[in-house]
Amino acid sequence: MSSPSPSGTALASRVAGSTPALIWTALIVVYVLWGSTYLAIRIAVETLPPLLSAVLRFAVAGLLLAVVLRLRRGPGALRVDRWQLGSAALVGVLLLAGGNGLVVLAESGPPGTAVPSGIAALLVATVPLLVVLLRSITGDRPPVWTLVGVTVGFAGLVLLVLPAGDSAAVPLLGALTVVAASTCWSIGSFLSGRIRMPVDPFVATVYEMMAGALALAVVAAGRGELGDFHPAAVSTRSWLALAYLMVAGSLVAFTAYIWLLHNAPISLVSTYAYVNPVVAVALGALLVAEPITPQVLLGGAVIVAGVAVVVTTERPRRVRPGSRSGAAPTGDGR
Repeated sequence: MSSPSPSGTALASRVAGSTPALIWTALIVVYVLWGSTYLAIRIAVETLPPLLSAVLRFAVAGLLLAVVLRLRRGPGALRVDRWQLGSAALVGVLLLAGGNGLVVLAESGPPGTAVPSGIAALLVATVPLLVVLLRSITGDRPPVWTLVGVTVGFAGLVLLVLPAGDSAAVPLLGALTVVAASTCWSIGSFLSGRIRMPVDPFVATVYEMMAGALALAVVAAGRGELGDFHPAAVSTRSWLALAYLMVAGSLVAFTAYIWLLHNAPISLVSTYAYVNPVVAVALGALLVAEPITPQVLLGGAVIVAGVAVVVTTERPRRVRPGSRSGAAPTGDGR
């Protein structure tokens, strides 16, 4: 999700009132928790039906957030008009059903076809690059260095998925599935700053999560996941991973991210876009022994470098009334 960027004067006063220790604590929370969601997804789908796990994650997280907002702000906390509701629902389907759902499917395939969690994170890191392409297609003119970063990033993507010798470092079908997920996430992120969304990002998130969960439930039912679901067959390990995704990934890290947008420079906050993949690769290697080959290291390093160039050369755009802009997270919902 993304949020309105505060004005320079307002941000300066808020930054002055926020200690560097608090800002860096929140930033580390976003780095680690969002970076760890890829591994948590892999563990959750070991014994949980993949799309159903995403349904449970977003439905429960959305309901919890709705209850908190209702208790803190009163009866009108979630009030939006029909256009805002429709916009939030569209963005939620793109981000969570398309973006997250396809990543979950890519990580849940049989051995040899499933995409490792660290590789999934590197492929999803191309989202800022895809958003730049969407801007260019619609008539925007990004800075030259932004275009250089996009070129470098996509060169890294090619290096990552290109077959090396007799085998590919990444299962091609799984890689294409994650790229499709990144495309859905990019379109949702792109639209969220250009259509009439709920002004409050927390309220928008409630409707996005519920719409995404509903769309995922329909697809899960079509795949037969609901009929095949037997809670007793789900391991404790998978239940704990799902709970972690609900609380740590969708609530705690997102709250920290929104707080950072209002209390820290966007150039600092946006660093999550290239730190999260590094965290994901490291956790996958350390905790579940996911292989890190020279090809993965090279392709991943080139992707991260390209994203770093894009993030550091972009500037926050002016926010139009009723819309949201800023960096769209790659980790929330992943």
